[in-house]
Amino acid sequence: MKEALHESWGWSGMTKRIAVLASGRGSNFQAVIDAIRDGRVPATCVRLITDNPGAYAIERAKQAGVPCTIIDYTSFPSWDAYERALLPAMQDCNADLFVLAGYMRIVGKEVVKAFVGRMINIHPALLPSFPGLHGQRQAILHGVKVSGCTVHFVDESLDGGPIIIQQCVPVLKVDDEDALAARILDHEHRCLPEAIRLFCEGRLVIDGRRVRIR
Repeated sequence: MKEALHESWGWSGMTKRIAVLASGRGSNFQAVIDAIRDGRVPATCVRLITDNPGAYAIERAKQAGVPCTIIDYTSFPSWDAYERALLPAMQDCNADLFVLAGYMRIVGKEVVKAFVGRMINIHPALLPSFPGLHGQRQAILHGVKVSGCTVHFVDESLDGGPIIIQQCVPVLKVDDEDALAARILDHEHRCLPEAIRLFCEGRLVIDGRRVRIR
């Protein structure tokens, strides 16, 4: 059974509202706001949400004039309590799309259910191989010859949602985790804005496990 994105998300020449969740330095967040600024993505970034008050992504948001909401994970007694604060913060954004860009928390079922088909993630591996943390390290330890990055819709599985875009990156004999991660990151900075552009133009259709680009 085909599940098309809701009609109101189709491209009508109007920019879409996106919100980004990030936990660290925010280089993918920067790639997104740069693509919006340059006119390559028909969107407005309406908010950055971070679980880390020390994230450099906050400084990037300030420089770009993007409002920022800090929900300090360490101030909550449990992950469940944190998620109960995260959900209304996301709802208040009134965003068409939520982008997980280096967001280092597992997204809970209630958040996933609230934004089905409206939340994407960038992962530094060729899924379904090497989900979870340290995908680059997993690739090096496993001895693969090719790694890469994946942009996918978020579902209740760990990095298992329908795949939108993948980009291959060769693993060199001299690579360590950091060297491979740096080369993959260059591709992440291109793939994530491209996936957002396709979403904002209403060109993505979820068809079971597949994402069709029309």
